[in-house]
Amino acid sequence: MRPFDYQRADALDQATQATHAGGAMAIAGGTNLIDLMKLQVETPVTLVDINALPLDAIAVDGDGLGIGALVTNTDAANDERIRRDYPLLARAILAGATQQLRNKATTGGNLCQRTRCYYFTNIDQPCNKREPGSGCGAIKGIARLHAILGTSDQCIATYPGDMAVALAALDAAVVIAAADGGERAVPVRDFHRLPGDTPERDNVLEPGDVITAVTLPAPVSGRQIYRKVRERSSYAFAMCSVAAIIDMADGRFNRADLAFGGLAHKPWHDARIEELLVGEKPSMPLFDKAADLLLEDAQGYGENDFKIPLARRTLAAVLCQATGIEP
Repeated sequence: MRPFDYQRADALDQATQATHAGGAMAIAGGTNLIDLMKLQVETPVTLVDINALPLDAIAVDGDGLGIGALVTNTDAANDERIRRDYPLLARAILAGATQQLRNKATTGGNLCQRTRCYYFTNIDQPCNKREPGSGCGAIKGIARLHAILGTSDQCIATYPGDMAVALAALDAAVVIAAADGGERAVPVRDFHRLPGDTPERDNVLEPGDVITAVTLPAPVSGRQIYRKVRERSSYAFAMCSVAAIIDMADGRFNRADLAFGGLAHKPWHDARIEELLVGEKPSMPLFDKAADLLLEDAQGYGENDFKIPLARRTLAAVLCQATGIEP
């Protein structure tokens, strides 16, 4: 780990101004950032501690709920309102890490966690995300965990989180304070970026931006399911995950909000799947058509070719579970 300066922000404007400076990064729980600093993947000049900011509450927000950026994963998953009205979110958080990590990890930090690509975390290997222009070692190398959707010739890394996949299905929004005093809300579905030609940018945050909250819309009816497929049943990153909110009426799909993890550089949401399903009776041929839409541009890179049929089977399994039909 390289030497760095430490500052403690006692007010939001102090945090945004401090993190606007070159080489400065905000830190809350630090469960991802400290690891990357030890590996010298992240080398901030200054760490700005934001834990003193009043962003650790879960409160009613209109018809929905607001989760402060400093709410720990444990507190979010255990909140009675979240467990009752947004069980998808609680299940995704509980699938994501050990209890010890959940006790420290925060809502804002969870959204900002970086890929676990082997080439990204090894500074002796080429990685366009870590060092733009150095190449992507994963494309012709170790790619088992890597993306099959939304990739580019610059990067095939995946976003590793679970919480954001559930938030994408729930159509939540990220509230962001800027260094100029402004505030904006960005849908979770638009918060993370695909790699394109700038894989070093994981999300839409600009220098000086500080996440203050995540807002959830009004609760909806239907079944909420989070299914995570991983190499072992203990804590591991998803090979494929599906977050689903399925509501049926008169034997037909009335609502079908779906998001996918482990397949792309961001939580993957394809509105065409909902359009295909809503109004239709559930059936395996229909589920196959949904998978065809999801995977029409999928590309494997050798070691991760298995993710294409895995995603198809996982989607079908979730839809069967939600609708009660036999596969």
